[in-house]
Amino acid sequence: MTSFSNNKKLIIIGAGGHGKVAADISIKMNLWEEIAFLDDDETIQSSLGIDAAGNLGDVYTHIGDSDIFIAIGNNTAREKIMRQMEVELGAGTVVMAGAIINCSSHIGKGCIINTGATVDHDNKIGSYVHISPGAHLAGTVMIGQRTWLGIGSTISNNLSIADDCMIGAGAVVVKDITESGTYVGIPARRLD
Repeated sequence: MTSFSNNKKLIIIGAGGHGKVAADISIKMNLWEEIAFLDDDETIQSSLGIDAAGNLGDVYTHIGDSDIFIAIGNNTAREKIMRQMEVELGAGTVVMAGAIINCSSHIGKGCIINTGATVDHDNKIGSYVHISPGAHLAGTVMIGQRTWLGIGSTISNNLSIADDCMIGAGAVVVKDITESGTYVGIPARRLD
């Protein structure tokens, strides 16, 4: 087990046998100020003196401020959880300094995730999309191919944007965009 961040908290998914071993190793590494388990078995309140902080569904509340380790011994269950949480980047995609991409997001081929942009959980970004510096996408957003999100633009959660759109600098998208075109303003509206 290796720590790759400066987070002071470790969340271990799974409080069974493998989770106990991972917790023991984590304690001995002495890298985290706080360690907690997430487990769907409600009968487990603690293990090795470490509290259960909730179930697997609570993992999203810890992303960004915690390191997360999946410690489930069952190969099939571990694979399923890992696939749900991983970020996929297509070939030729570049992620610039300070950009954040959260779990369960899929980024297509040839994309630019520019400086300081944020892509929250469960986003699906089509191929050849440019997300400009400081653009922010909330959770469960779908962006169509070849779309350009201008600097500082914001996309609210659970929205879809069609292929071949240009979202202007500072625009705020609050509803689905179903037609290609250029959209500007707060809230974003299509230019004629």
